[in-house]
Amino acid sequence: MFDLCAGFVYSQVLFACVQLGMFDLLRAGPLSRAALEARLGLAPDALERLLAAAVALELLERRGSLGYGLGARGAALVENPGVVAMIEHHSMLYADLRDPVALLKGRRDGLELERYWVYAREAALREVGAERVRGYTALMAASQELIAGEVLAAYPLARHRRLLDVGGGAGAFLTAAAAAAPSLELLLFDLPAVAEIARLAFERAGLAARAQAIGGDFHRDPLPTGADIVSFVRVLHDHDDERVLALLKSARAALPPGGTLLIAEPLAGTPGAETVGDAYFNFYLLAMGSGRARSVDDFAAMLERSGFTAPRSVPTSMPLQTSVLVARAR
Repeated sequence: MFDLCAGFVYSQVLFACVQLGMFDLLRAGPLSRAALEARLGLAPDALERLLAAAVALELLERRGSLGYGLGARGAALVENPGVVAMIEHHSMLYADLRDPVALLKGRRDGLELERYWVYAREAALREVGAERVRGYTALMAASQELIAGEVLAAYPLARHRRLLDVGGGAGAFLTAAAAAAPSLELLLFDLPAVAEIARLAFERAGLAARAQAIGGDFHRDPLPTGADIVSFVRVLHDHDDERVLALLKSARAALPPGGTLLIAEPLAGTPGAETVGDAYFNFYLLAMGSGRARSVDDFAAMLERSGFTAPRSVPTSMPLQTSVLVARAR
């Protein structure tokens, strides 16, 4: 119970270390307290409080006469820039949850996540400019590498001919898929401003001949046809039930009979990962203003109504991060 009450304090210790660049400073090796004081610009008492807290949370370790070095958790962050980007992003969520009861009762004035994720409430999405999508597109790309690895390990794509990734952002998942399945053709569908970012990313990756980025609003425009597999990677949980049902029907219209639908996202009710789907994502999406975490049964009902078979759960090594469901077009 104490850890539940103190969780916000722990998160802010982590956030302070990230903001100060603590883990990057210690990447090369331990530093003395005096060296850290000089580089971080903190008063001795403030530094002592931060160091003690970071050691207690296994972000740092005391190294005797050498000073302080990376702890197990701090070392993990050094090699995962996408996780660091998400930690910095969470300052918006913390601000939006300052009064959770008001949020639960429907008060939505001044919510930062709602402004950040423009597709949560924006009506004319096709007209959204590059400046409004650049931030969240970069964030998702930074955190996509780990997700892509989990998905591709769980469901190899070499058996397919052409993959359409809906809401594919800057193309990080398709770039990973290209490496995992060298003969796979790649299509990405996202907002025009986002699709342009993906197109440039494909060119830089040498994938221009295999990968095409198509702009549109998947709530209003039909999805491109010609693929034998359609993927939604961390997309559907961002949207309310009515929109998800319409998206699944649109995916069915784009696929031939027997075509494959792949859904990858954290699910509600996942054994061992209930805190992610049922607690974290449900409140994150409440603040965002759109979507909810869904269970396998939720998706099964929606897929039945959309012209797909019952979904098959494909195990991943880290369901805390993502689960994978696969269904076939009837």
